[in-house]
Amino acid sequence: METNSSALISLLLFLSVLLLFGYINNNFFSVNSSPKFEYTTVFSVPIVELQTNAISISTTSDHHHDDPILAVHNSAAPSNSTTVLTVTKNVKKKKKNVELSKEEEEMEHGLARARATIRKAASLTGNISRIVADGDENDAAGTIYLNARAFYQSYMEMEKRFKVHVYSEGELPIVHDGPCKDIYTIEGRFIHEMEHGAKRFKTRDPRRAHVYFMPFSVAWMVKYLYKPLTYDHTAMKQFVADYVRVVSSKYPFWNRTQGADHFMLSCHDWGPHASHGNPFLYNTSIRVLCNANSSEGFSPRKDVSLPEIHLYGGNVPPQLISPPPATSPRPYLAFFSGGLHGPIRPILLDHWKGRDPDLQVYEYLPEDLDYYSFMLRSKFCLCPSGHEVASPRVVEAIYAECVPVILSDHYVLPFSDVLRWEAFAIQVNVSEIPRLKEVLASVPEERYRRLKEGLRAVRKHFVLNQPAKRFDVFHMILHSIWLRRLNLRLV
Repeated sequence: METNSSALISLLLFLSVLLLFGYINNNFFSVNSSPKFEYTTVFSVPIVELQTNAISISTTSDHHHDDPILAVHNSAAPSNSTTVLTVTKNVKKKKKNVELSKEEEEMEHGLARARATIRKAASLTGNISRIVADGDENDAAGTIYLNARAFYQSYMEMEKRFKVHVYSEGELPIVHDGPCKDIYTIEGRFIHEMEHGAKRFKTRDPRRAHVYFMPFSVAWMVKYLYKPLTYDHTAMKQFVADYVRVVSSKYPFWNRTQGADHFMLSCHDWGPHASHGNPFLYNTSIRVLCNANSSEGFSPRKDVSLPEIHLYGGNVPPQLISPPPATSPRPYLAFFSGGLHGPIRPILLDHWKGRDPDLQVYEYLPEDLDYYSFMLRSKFCLCPSGHEVASPRVVEAIYAECVPVILSDHYVLPFSDVLRWEAFAIQVNVSEIPRLKEVLASVPEERYRRLKEGLRAVRKHFVLNQPAKRFDVFHMILHSIWLRRLNLRLV
C-alpha cells in the first residue's frame, strides 16, 4: 500500500513539473519568439546613443546649453528646469542566437560612427557665432541651437546615411495621401514629399532602411471613416490596427523591434487616439504629432513634436512672405484673435479682451480688420492653446517676426531637441496671464532685439518648400526622427 502511495505521489510530482515547465515555456519563450529576426531593443535610452556610452535624459535646474549634446524642452517640467541629455554608461542586454544580416551590420556600424562624430562635435569648446546653411549666414544663427555644432554634425550625418522605407500597402484616399492646405497642411505635404520626393532619403529596399513610414492620414480617416458628432474613434483605431497587422504579417521589420523603428505622422487633434489602435504603436513607435501633449501620453524620448502650419489655399499668406524691416514700427505690444475654446483662452479673453489698447485681444476679429496686419504691427503674438496644445499661431508669428508668447501647459515644442526656443520666443505661465502686460513690457529692448534676430534665423526651419530644401521644416522633421533612430540599437 505504501509503495503504491509513493508511486502515485511521484507521478503527481512529475506531472506538476511538466505542467510548470509548459507554462514557463509558453509565457517566456513563445510570446516573443521570432527565430530569424529577434533583436534586443534598447528602449530606455533617449536621444543619441554613442558607441561606448549612452545619452540619457535627466532633469537639472541649470541651463548650460553648451554642455548637453541635445535637449528636449518639456513645458510640463518646472519653469526652472530643462530636460537635457547627459552621458551615462551604456548597458547592453544580449540574446542568444541573434544574427544580423550583412546589410543590417553595415547600417549599425554606420550609426555607431555617426554617434561618435556627433559626440565629438558636441564636446568641442567655445561658442559658435554662426552656422552656414546653403549660403545663408546669420550672426544670430548659432544662438538658436542648444548645441550648434552637434546639430550641424548630426544633420550632415543624416544626409549621408539616413534611409526611409515607405510602405506601399494601403489605398487612396486614406493612405498615400493627405490634406495639403488649410489647418492640416503639414500632414499631407509630408506624406506627399515622402511618396514623390525625398530621393536622398527614400529606399525601395526595406532591408536597407533605418526607419519605416506608415503613410496613412488621420485627417482623412476623420473625413472618410468618422461619424460626425459621435466622438467615437473606434473606426480610426481599427483602421490603424488593421494596417499594422498587414505590414507586420507581410514583413519581418515590425516584429523585430516591436515597431520601435516605425513611425506615423499626424497633425489632426485625434492622431494620438488613432495610435491607440495598436499598443506597440502607441508605446514604442515614433509618433510624429502636432498634438504633443506630455500629459496625454506624448513622450519626447521617442515621439516627435510636429509644428502646426495653417496655409490657406496651400500657400504662405503674401503679407508674411517678406516681413517689414526690423526697424519698422510695431505700435502694439501684443495681439491675439481666436475662438473661445479650451481652458486657457477664456482666461486670456476674460482679462484682456477690449481692456487695453496696447494688448489687442479679440475673440473674433471684425471683418474690416486684417489678421496678418495686426501680427506685423505687434511686438508679441500671443499663442494660447485651444482644445489641444498646438497652435498654428506659433509658426505664423515666426513668419511675421512677431515674438511668439507660448501660453500652454504640457506642450512639447517642435524641434526642441535641437532648438533653444528662449532665443526666439517667450513662454509665460498661465497663472501669469493677469500680469501679461507687465511681463511683456518688462522685456528689455536689447533682449527683444535678440529675439527678433532669432526669429529671422529660425524661420527657415519652419518653412514648407516644394520641393523640400535643406534645413526646411520637412528636413527638420526627418532630423527629429533620425535622432530617435540613433537611439535604437539592434544587438
